[in-house]
Amino acid sequence: MNDAPAIAQTQEDAPAPEWLCAPGLTEYPAALAAMQERAAAIRAGTARERVWLVEHPPLYTAGTSARPEELVDPARFPHYDAGRGGQWTYHGPGQRTAYVMLDLTRPHGQVPARDVRCYVHGLEEWLIRSLARFDVIGERREGRVGIWVVDPVRRTENKIGAIGVRITRWVSWHGVALNVAPDLSHFAGIVPCGIRQHGVTSLAALGRNPGMAAVDAVLAEEFAAVFGGPARPACS
Repeated sequence: MNDAPAIAQTQEDAPAPEWLCAPGLTEYPAALAAMQERAAAIRAGTARERVWLVEHPPLYTAGTSARPEELVDPARFPHYDAGRGGQWTYHGPGQRTAYVMLDLTRPHGQVPARDVRCYVHGLEEWLIRSLARFDVIGERREGRVGIWVVDPVRRTENKIGAIGVRITRWVSWHGVALNVAPDLSHFAGIVPCGIRQHGVTSLAALGRNPGMAAVDAVLAEEFAAVFGGPARPACS
């Protein structure tokens, strides 16, 4: 990560990030290109920060720590090098992916300037607070990236939210993925995040079926609670 001159704005006078929701399914190469272009514009001071909510067609992405052998079924879905941190991740319909492009040279709510660890903690907090709105207890685990839920009967732990970020000259891109109602069998083509001993779950698998629009509205509200600024409009 390379340093860059800070944009001369404080938390109070910087414009709020754009809050966009992509219709339909967004192809992954197009999403990568759009994120890179926006991050460069934010860094140059020519564009506002952006939070971009998308759904992708079924696919697998490899982070910088991904092991080739953990792509279990390479013929099942397309797979891409993501350039973010982390290992293998699935994206697909029914999963809300939120790409967060912020200028980290300035503070954002609970997140101080130039603190990547606190930024990741803020993303985790965003998902935890959002899950709580649907009566789901999301938890962090030491040594395991992402958000986890515990089955109250079996006492097993399953991942419900993935986090993978990249910081380029203090501008963030990539972000989080929340399993709302995806086909969980699609995760079988990879070892998700390199963790074999735990599975994956979703709001639907936990008996919550709020629909994507309701999830988007909660994500918008809780983003403002964690990262500051006015409440964002929900997606239509």
